[in-house]
Amino acid sequence: MEKELIIKSNNKKVDIAVLENKKLVELHQQESNPKIVVGDIYLAKIKKLVPGLNAAFLDIGFSKDAFLHYSDLGPKLPSVKKFTNKSIGDKKATWRLNEYDLRDEIIKTGRIDEVLKRRSMLLVQVLKEPISTKGPRLTCEITLPGRLLVLVPFSNNISISKKIQDTEERNRLKILIESIKPKNFGVILRTAASGKKAADLHEELDSLVKKWKIMHTNLKGTRLPGKVLSELDKTESLLRDLMTDDFTRIAVNDKELTGSIKTFLDQTIPEKSKIVQHYNGRNGIFDTFGVTKQIKASFGKTSTMNSGAYLVIEHTEAMHVIDVNSGPKVSTQNQQDAVLKVNMEAAEEIARQLRLRDIGGLIIIDFIDMRRGDHRKLLFKRMREFMAKDHAQHTILPLSKFGLMQITRQRVRPEVNIKTAEVCPSCNGTGKINPTILTIDELERDLEMVLKLRSNTKVDINIHPFLFAYLKKGFPSRQMQWFMKYKKWIKIHSDQNLPINKYKFFDSNGDEIRLTQEVS
Repeated sequence: MEKELIIKSNNKKVDIAVLENKKLVELHQQESNPKIVVGDIYLAKIKKLVPGLNAAFLDIGFSKDAFLHYSDLGPKLPSVKKFTNKSIGDKKATWRLNEYDLRDEIIKTGRIDEVLKRRSMLLVQVLKEPISTKGPRLTCEITLPGRLLVLVPFSNNISISKKIQDTEERNRLKILIESIKPKNFGVILRTAASGKKAADLHEELDSLVKKWKIMHTNLKGTRLPGKVLSELDKTESLLRDLMTDDFTRIAVNDKELTGSIKTFLDQTIPEKSKIVQHYNGRNGIFDTFGVTKQIKASFGKTSTMNSGAYLVIEHTEAMHVIDVNSGPKVSTQNQQDAVLKVNMEAAEEIARQLRLRDIGGLIIIDFIDMRRGDHRKLLFKRMREFMAKDHAQHTILPLSKFGLMQITRQRVRPEVNIKTAEVCPSCNGTGKINPTILTIDELERDLEMVLKLRSNTKVDINIHPFLFAYLKKGFPSRQMQWFMKYKKWIKIHSDQNLPINKYKFFDSNGDEIRLTQEVS
């Protein structure tokens, strides 16, 4: 399977698209200088304990108080509290944990007011970004993730990804990590660690330990709530978590970002730095790779599939509801097989939509009714296969007797919601535009003005595909007539993002020529 990462950057944000066999499956958006990022570590001050929720609200220096539930405290909370208090109160405190006697673990069924005190300080990590009116959600189970492994302070456990199934390899990795990890630091070995040399694992372990040292230095001596360690920016964290051997291309439209990505990959996955390409084409990078068109087709209330069947996706405060509709093309013969085929296609598209929109929480899917039990079991099996590529934790239940499938999916960040409906740029919502028959006359009048004002400049025109075809057709075409009239070849470019009665002029440097500016 061909996998590509397409990255569009501008001053305000970075958009990251993941393509599998040219099909858009994930879309991530990173605002410039985001305030709260999943994985950031903070020194927090406990403001309020709410026994009824068995939770606490904490000040981390953000406008909204953060939320910490008892279930997110983790069994190692006493050790985390001890480390926090010693780091901020003892100037001689060290980052090392080998001198710490790990405290007894807390019980899973305890109460928040039994283990935390108001106004005390606590080391926490962002578990979920702020969503809607809710502040960030926190955890006290601190982890430092890398590409090959995850460092877990206040633990001595070694865990290995279930996807590494070879017994000899699991034993090799466990023995290797036991010999190099610091005391009282646990390690989770990720799938990417399979087959890696000792030097690679040791190098990454050292880099994660250095992060822990930096965090401790920032924590030492301070008593104000605030960030003590930043996670990688979203682009690099996605590269760390998503990059696998089957990625064939990383295309980036920003030269500086291209260089930083190459540097990051040289340090982490040297063999993949050669697939990074700087895109400097005239058209937008998302247009060239077909991302823009897929975004327009994939977002919105409905999503249509190749067979003509379509999904209706509705969002409520409590859940997402997806309705599968057959459309007009379902065969009347072998109706049960036809329904199964539509449901299978819908299941694959739903799995893509959940990843693409990053939909989390409870999802209810109303498939087309199927009478045969084997068809219902097969659909459940295939749904699990389609969702296997999803990195977010999820649970899928079989079809209920009402034909509904329930899915819960981990929600870490706000849902990606792109409004595809646009106010008509031609009529601005009035429902009326100037006669299209006059568009060519207006174009030629403006072209003549541009050529008079910039007689020594090469001129290109971007125009709607329909008008592009009209100007190119026949002999002599309208474009050729311009050449004979002005003794200058005017290049025409088809731009599907332009309305049918709009056009743009560009000079030799690729800068747009605005007629209002030229006249003034």
